[in-house]
Amino acid sequence: MSAATAPEREEAPARPPRERRRPSAAARREGWVRRAPLLPALVFMLVVTQLPFLATIVYSLRSWNLLRPDSQAWVGLTNYAAVFTDRQFLGAAANTVLITASCVIVAMLLGIGLALLLDRKFWGRGVVRTLIITPFLILPVATALLWKHIMLEPVFGLLNFVLAPFGFADFDWVSQAPVLSVVIALVWQWTPFMALLVLAGLQSQSADVLEAGQVDGASKWQMFVWITLPHLRRYIELGVLLGSIYVVNTFDTIYMMTQGGPGTDSSNLPFYIYQRTFLGFDIGQSAAMGVVVVVGTILVALLALRLIFRTFMDAQEARS
Repeated sequence: MSAATAPEREEAPARPPRERRRPSAAARREGWVRRAPLLPALVFMLVVTQLPFLATIVYSLRSWNLLRPDSQAWVGLTNYAAVFTDRQFLGAAANTVLITASCVIVAMLLGIGLALLLDRKFWGRGVVRTLIITPFLILPVATALLWKHIMLEPVFGLLNFVLAPFGFADFDWVSQAPVLSVVIALVWQWTPFMALLVLAGLQSQSADVLEAGQVDGASKWQMFVWITLPHLRRYIELGVLLGSIYVVNTFDTIYMMTQGGPGTDSSNLPFYIYQRTFLGFDIGQSAAMGVVVVVGTILVALLALRLIFRTFMDAQEARS
């Protein structure tokens, strides 16, 4: 049948977009009934977290020093102006960025290496995977005391014993390199967490893709760079986000190892706020510092979460 005599196909009319129907009153009532058991937990969370934060905002707008109880007065944003001109606060902020970035980056690199080793088949792999997480389960206070008095002690420390041939026999790590000492203890604590996240990503990788790369003649390094590493991107970003949120709030390790010293050389923001509150008795400025730190942490976390969600959406679109 020729094209001229062929019957023309009628195009189906386009369906109009469906309008969103508003839920009925019964459906809304049923939804509220289902969510009712969560109401006590929501109220508890608001009371425990938001009310103290609102009180902190109120304190930050007042001039209140415990050494001068009669000095309470509304000063507006004066405390916030003093915060951003305080050199010690800016130094503590720089230490916070340095400690957090160093710990997260080094722990993630070591975690990737451990995950690649633990992903292989060897005798006793289950026992090794169980033992590798033990540093993360130890209390941070115990971790700090372990590194301060056993590993980094200048006379009887194990690290100086190992590094004695290189001229570090009497090196006092805690007093001469306080920030490095804190970073070493935190890296030892957080490396197992990063390794488990990356190991979960390695085990979720498709074996067919790896076999296809081997058939195409790709080397192990090329397969890691172009196949494995892009697959691990979501897990690495999640580990960096979670590690940064927790490490930026480090207090106990610094308190037990260096107490922010010498002077304020190893103080981070949480420890410096503690010093201004309980040693300087300045409630107004310490409250302003707390508000600044919370707002900054929220902004960084939102940007990181947006990046991670965008990565997940791109991965879903690629699969579909």
